[in-house]
Amino acid sequence: MSAKPGTLHLIPVPIAQARPDPVDVGAADGNALRVLPAATLEVARRADYFLAENAKSARAFLKSIGHPKALALLRIEQIGHAPGADRIDAWLAPLEGGKDVAPLDAALLSEAGCPGIADPGADLVARAHERAIPVVSWVGPCSIVLALMASGMNGQQFRFLGYLPQERQALRERLLAVQSDARRGETQIFIETPYRNARLFEAILAVCDPGLRLCLAIDLTGAQSLVQTRTVGQWRALPLSQRPDVDKRATVFLLHGASAPALRH
Repeated sequence: MSAKPGTLHLIPVPIAQARPDPVDVGAADGNALRVLPAATLEVARRADYFLAENAKSARAFLKSIGHPKALALLRIEQIGHAPGADRIDAWLAPLEGGKDVAPLDAALLSEAGCPGIADPGADLVARAHERAIPVVSWVGPCSIVLALMASGMNGQQFRFLGYLPQERQALRERLLAVQSDARRGETQIFIETPYRNARLFEAILAVCDPGLRLCLAIDLTGAQSLVQTRTVGQWRALPLSQRPDVDKRATVFLLHGASAPALRH
């Protein structure tokens, strides 16, 4: 191994399309210049080697931030949604260099949001630590954190549950358990594949107590971004035409007890 290996940089990627903004940064810039700080953009533009959940979306992101090199000259390895353990060492090998090859830095990119948080990347990071490869995380949008911030729910005690079961009875039982934790004051946060969002929303309204608070955080940072918190009973009472459209839109669901969290001093 080289005495000084390259660094694995974890680069967040915008979650959705740009929302209207009075500052015109140019349509070609997309959302990245709006939601990513200068330091994160600088690292992404400097990298030549990328480990990407999806190569096509990675190229679109790199084009949107104005990467100074032609995309054809960049090395982009697609790691997929579930990176194979047998390939991780090969992906990390360029960071260690070789006898006549200087080590590279690498940028790890999700399709949206933060690598390793409800997205691929944790296994690569864990292996990088085992191989003494430095890891640096950079600031950018995380839908889970943004949703919690805007929900009005308890930000001192919360749990991210990932995806809930799909089978109807298993989903019902899980929601009842989640509801119990939410009643005790811990904010429960979960997500679903966008085309199943409407089904999950209806299940929550059918299963959960009317006094429980439910927040929908939809298309965060995007052109149609929307965050609304109501009790389950209030959501039920809304006509269908007045409920937010969650179908095929990136949505974070949050549940918490009826009372707003008390501030601690």
